[in-house]
Amino acid sequence: MNLPMNDLEKSLEPRRLYQQIADRVRVLIQSGDFREGSRLPPERDLAQQLGVSRPSLREALIALEIEGSVEIRMGSGVYVCARALRRPALSIPMGESPAELMQARGVVEGSVIVLACVNATPEGLARVRESIEGMRADIAAGRDVLAHDREFHVRIAEMAGNSVLTALISTLFDERQRPLASHMRNRLESQPTWSAALAEHEQIYRCLVARDPLMAESAMRAHIRSAAERWVIPDAA
Repeated sequence: MNLPMNDLEKSLEPRRLYQQIADRVRVLIQSGDFREGSRLPPERDLAQQLGVSRPSLREALIALEIEGSVEIRMGSGVYVCARALRRPALSIPMGESPAELMQARGVVEGSVIVLACVNATPEGLARVRESIEGMRADIAAGRDVLAHDREFHVRIAEMAGNSVLTALISTLFDERQRPLASHMRNRLESQPTWSAALAEHEQIYRCLVARDPLMAESAMRAHIRSAAERWVIPDAA
């Protein structure tokens, strides 16, 4: 039986890379290197200063914004919050690195869709199509599209016929609801980004209908890569 972790066990958990980077930036703020109300160096410069990648730094800054240490102003920069607004480093789990999640999804879903092509049925394809149409209706109505987006990916996994892989894809996708990923999603998702995702879903569906596993795999990997560029690492080049 799995028992809840006590505080000591939690403290012994390895800290994710974005958490380690957030710790370093927090120390710079607390030591006065980055003063209250000041703007942090541009992302590219700060990443070079810390010797980290820009996607990992971005995740760290989002984590710091959630805890109230910094404020990210789109088009302006990242600013150090007043001391009174800061809270202790959050003790609740913020979730996995969104960049690593997308990498994992690309590996898993790129392989699963090959099985889905082999095992595709008219009924399974109809369910995938239904998810696409639900997504289209959500975009047109300005509703949150995430539920139908998840449904699309899970139904492809179900068509592959492996319940373990279906559960894995569901778990990976549901990490988008955790605090770090959700905060990033709310900042970056928009009708144009969802419209691009819808077009990619339609291409994946066409490959499934054609029973073309190589094209389906290519389309799925391209979709996950494009989603990462829209959601996790925009302008990171």
